[in-house]
Amino acid sequence: MSTAPPEGRHTVFTDRAAAGRALARLLEAYRGRRDVLVLALPRGGVPVGHEVAQALGVEFDLLLVRRLAVPHQKDLTMGAIASGGALHLNDDVLRMTSVSKARLQAAFAEEREELRRQERLLRDTRPALDVRRRTVILVDEGLSTGSSMHAAVAVLRTLNPAAIVVAVPVAPADAAASLRGLADEFVCVHTLRNFRSVGQFYRDYPEVGDAEVRELLDRRRHPRSRSHDIAA
Repeated sequence: MSTAPPEGRHTVFTDRAAAGRALARLLEAYRGRRDVLVLALPRGGVPVGHEVAQALGVEFDLLLVRRLAVPHQKDLTMGAIASGGALHLNDDVLRMTSVSKARLQAAFAEEREELRRQERLLRDTRPALDVRRRTVILVDEGLSTGSSMHAAVAVLRTLNPAAIVVAVPVAPADAAASLRGLADEFVCVHTLRNFRSVGQFYRDYPEVGDAEVRELLDRRRHPRSRSHDIAA
């Protein structure tokens, strides 16, 4: 299932929080459900996802993911890892590229170390929320090629959620089409064929710092519904 308004004049959001509120309006069916969890992809997806979680009154967390790129072909993804020891390998890519076991293990070790560094930096001692048998709304600030979101969905599947809803404010039409076949539901405020970059849809588009991510993650322990924000 997918939800997206028809293509036309593209929307420009004031900032990531405004984009999150617009996205939340398309996710009303999930409001107040205890089985629903919003996971945001750092860093740009965190302010968007936090706004969605607050508006819907559901729990909020991060999904830290590292792609395993094929050596010397960085645009090809042979797998992905995520917090909690989750691992997904793309068998088709591994067969096509004939990556050796040694190179695969080296890539895994390198990305695992980077994942641990990010966890220490962004999560510190905060435990990750359990996604098993829950409906996960996976949020980012937008899609460009969609490769990072593809990796995130694939590795998230290994953690056994009940369903995965990919939700983004903006996406190019081709990336949106590919996600519709991968997620259980795809929700997007706006898709565009003539797509230059995610940043073109935001008036205020600063970098999201580590401190902001940690602050928003700390607030997750007290979700509350804010109907006036959805209506705004």
